[in-house]
Amino acid sequence: MTAVLIISGLVSGIIAGMGVGGGSILVPILAIFTTLSQQEIQGINLVVFIPASIAALYVHKKNGSTDFSLAKPIIIYGIAGAAAGAFIALSLDTALLRKIFAGFILLIGLFQLIKKDRS
Repeated sequence: MTAVLIISGLVSGIIAGMGVGGGSILVPILAIFTTLSQQEIQGINLVVFIPASIAALYVHKKNGSTDFSLAKPIIIYGIAGAAAGAFIALSLDTALLRKIFAGFILLIGLFQLIKKDRS
């Protein structure tokens, strides 16, 4: 299991550094290869998110690709949403939470496949 944790941490960190969100990799890996509950998995994802985000933010800021004036309102409302989401997640059954998360990842994946290239 140690190898799974090392590989999942490395891959999710790379994905997080790219701005995609490492949880899109970390959560499914932990759900498939461990016996942790969905709430535990998502809690671990949040703990991992903090240092990964700080490292990625440092690099993006250094390269001038971060507009903090746009980020401030997102951060403020994101904190409120995160608190609400955490309370909701802790009150849901593990199986239901897993299905909700899987549905969300599926929708995001489908959106990415069908959206027009903006570049």
